[in-house]
Amino acid sequence: MNGIINILKPPGLTSHDVVSFLRRQLKIKRIGHTGTLDPQAAGVLPVCIGQATRLADFLSAKDKEYMCRMRLGIKTTTQDAWGEVIESKDTSLMQRELLEKSLTNLRGCIKQKVPEYSAVKVAGEPMYKKARRGESIEAIIREIYIYKLDLLEYLNNEVALHIHCSKGTYIRTLCSDLGDMLGVGGHMSFLVRTRVGSFKLQDSYTLEEVAERKEGFLLPVSKCIEGMPSLKVKQDDVALLKHGRSIEILPEYDVQIGTEKKTIDNGLSDKQMVAIIDEDNNLHALAVIAEEFGRSIIKPKKVFNMETDYANSIKH
Repeated sequence: MNGIINILKPPGLTSHDVVSFLRRQLKIKRIGHTGTLDPQAAGVLPVCIGQATRLADFLSAKDKEYMCRMRLGIKTTTQDAWGEVIESKDTSLMQRELLEKSLTNLRGCIKQKVPEYSAVKVAGEPMYKKARRGESIEAIIREIYIYKLDLLEYLNNEVALHIHCSKGTYIRTLCSDLGDMLGVGGHMSFLVRTRVGSFKLQDSYTLEEVAERKEGFLLPVSKCIEGMPSLKVKQDDVALLKHGRSIEILPEYDVQIGTEKKTIDNGLSDKQMVAIIDEDNNLHALAVIAEEFGRSIIKPKKVFNMETDYANSIKH
């Protein structure tokens, strides 16, 4: 079994819990999630199976969307509703106009401090374990991008937000930073992830549905690399690539970028990663374009063996 399952993670389970559940239900060993969701958060959690696990890093790098609620006036140790309250402030003078203005400072390219209560490892140990022991942790600062940050509602110190962001964004930290900008503090009280790349909430399956049906939910491995340029090559060249051999790019090869077809000359560049597909659009490898002795060649980086699944593919 090779492919991706678009899981609707329920609150109360860790992402690892979801993987363990699916491993037992589907009786498969090679399985992994793509981008951790906090235990109390819900929403889209793509899970890779079989050969698809080799592409998990591509899915983890996709942009994401969230719907969240935050509570103004209360700061917590974990920046969410499940931590200990460490500060409370009066919010009686807070106005929607000030909230809207502060949001503009959090859009675009910004720097964000990784929260101490996170799974990021320092010296081989998750930060949250060190934080629970009260150990001092050196700050880790990351650059992220907030494509969209919209105020949906503000009522009785509760703020509803829609967020479109890059990988590595901590929504609870975004809420905490917004509360600090407003001078009253705040924490995240609810979070649902509505999209990871092309995986959407409305197309996801609950764990109960997967356990009951056992089929009909598997998406093709190629879903992992949507948006990557693809190169359609002859079957003989597919075989060479899958044995680790480089091949020359032929003029008749088709380049597909999104929905647009391009020629080799204006469609690909040196050192670019491409998906290698056959004439039936089956994915066989990821490769890099290179120049060698005046020729454009393809060097395989990852190859896949999924022929049996092509014959027995399950449509979503």
